[in-house]
Amino acid sequence: MSLKGRLAVVVGGSRGLGRGAVEALAARGAGVAVVGRDASSLAALAGEVKGTIPVAGDATDERLAERVLREHDPDLVVVCAGAVPVMRAFHELTWDEFQVNWQADARIAFGWLRQALRRPMKRGSHLVVISSGAAIQGSPVSGSYASAKRAQWFMAEYAATEIERADLGLRVHCVLPMLNASTALGREGIAAYAERAGVSAQEFAKRFDPPLTTAIFGAAIADLAEDPDRWPQRAYRLAGTGLSAVP
Repeated sequence: MSLKGRLAVVVGGSRGLGRGAVEALAARGAGVAVVGRDASSLAALAGEVKGTIPVAGDATDERLAERVLREHDPDLVVVCAGAVPVMRAFHELTWDEFQVNWQADARIAFGWLRQALRRPMKRGSHLVVISSGAAIQGSPVSGSYASAKRAQWFMAEYAATEIERADLGLRVHCVLPMLNASTALGREGIAAYAERAGVSAQEFAKRFDPPLTTAIFGAAIADLAEDPDRWPQRAYRLAGTGLSAVP
């Protein structure tokens, strides 16, 4: 499926990996509605990336999800938004610090998937939920982050089951990016784990060579959208070497 003339929504696309998806989709001819909290960042992005439409708002608000899906009727929705966790061992966190990602990452995926199915989106549309490699191996210095990311993966599976039961004709993928220095969250994670391991951040980051970059991430999302039949599995790990199916 060529992306030319198609409309994508990237939730959390004003920076980091999400911005990589926005740039790649726009470069392949898609119009992209970009959802984010910071109106000034969205306006700057719209001036830098042709074909983008800024949508300022709180991604956890289901009313925003319903409105965006109704007004834009997208062919593709990429759910990439989330919160930066507090980076400390769990017993050093308060409950409010621990549950940050349940209230952001998991809630965002829940709301957008729920509205996509309740609307429902038109047949042939595609949903891509961005989880994390932490959903596989855990993340002991980031509170509820790993469990929230695992919940996103489960919700993608649940959505696919309900889509099949109702014969809605939608596609669902879940992408699990590995730890990388392309985002503020990734850099904080690398620094925290490097400190625990007693090595420099640069040395710790080498464990993930070749590194995942925003350009590699964006290309992977665009590839999924253009040729979903090539990717029959629900979940794919994403590293600097590209996509690989999660067993």
